[in-house]
Amino acid sequence: QVQLVESGGGLVQPGGSLRLSCVASGLSFSIYTMRWYRRTPGEERDLVATITSTGGSTDYADSVKGRFTISRDNAKNTVYLQMNSLKPEDTAVYYCNARRVRSEYWGQGTQVTVSS
Repeated sequence: QVQLVESGGGLVQPGGSLRLSCVASGLSFSIYTMRWYRRTPGEERDLVATITSTGGSTDYADSVKGRFTISRDNAKNTVYLQMNSLKPEDTAVYYCNARRVRSEYWGQGTQVTVSS
């Protein structure tokens, strides 16, 4: 059974930082492209960041470029999202996604709230 379990969300003041983690089990983690998405109430889930299976390539939404960093540790089956200079508009539920060819899996999400 495949599981993706996110953690690290919470309440943070504007300008602060958080580090999200997503631990995968039940799949060959090192061959999956990993992504972070986020969703605000009433909106579609938006792609935030992507990292290839080896970690050799990353990509970011324009809204987070220069502030967020995606990384992975294949030995720990974990993908991270380091979020700096957080803004109120970053408030959302953040989801971890694993995708390869016809296989796709989602985590349950972790809430990030940026507010003073």
